[in-house]
Amino acid sequence: MKKWLIPVIVIVVILGIGFFWTMGIKNGAIAQKQSVDKNWGNVETSYQRRNDLIGNLVKTVEGAANFEKGTFTAVTEARSRANSVQVDPSNATPEQLAAYAKAQNDVQSSFRSLLGNITVEAYPQLRSNENFLKLQDELASTENTIQTARTRYNESVESYNNYVLKFPNSIFLGEYKEKPYFKSVEGAETPTEVNFDIK
Repeated sequence: MKKWLIPVIVIVVILGIGFFWTMGIKNGAIAQKQSVDKNWGNVETSYQRRNDLIGNLVKTVEGAANFEKGTFTAVTEARSRANSVQVDPSNATPEQLAAYAKAQNDVQSSFRSLLGNITVEAYPQLRSNENFLKLQDELASTENTIQTARTRYNESVESYNNYVLKFPNSIFLGEYKEKPYFKSVEGAETPTEVNFDIK
């Protein structure tokens, strides 16, 4: 065997190992990014479910209670604004996530305002409305789902950020940028009150 052939083989092997190691790092980043995107989708799905339930609950209350139209309009408009705020998890900025959180909080606030005007004693038909009671339970459950989805999203962001920012991965993953965490607006830690004090 020629002497120059051994160094060539060693170099080829080293380059091959380096290539596959680098591809492993990039594939790992893709998997981490997919996890972030999936978990953000779960956050959006949870909020959409809440918005849908609120819409159904508002219709149920509207049919049973005689409120001024503005009370229902505020909830409907807040839901519409919240649905119009879109976030692309691949390019999300802290400002976009803050706008999203604020829009969702506005829905929650307007809905709380509606609930604050309801007393079941004044609207006894709500007490026996099965649809109303079912929606009430589903909305309470959805608030827990939202919290879980936000937590899982932030956990996936933490894992992704650790992966792409740590050395030596950061050398090979320059195109993968740090992702922002989902932060709720002030007061959002309090779930939507759905207890109508039904006795």
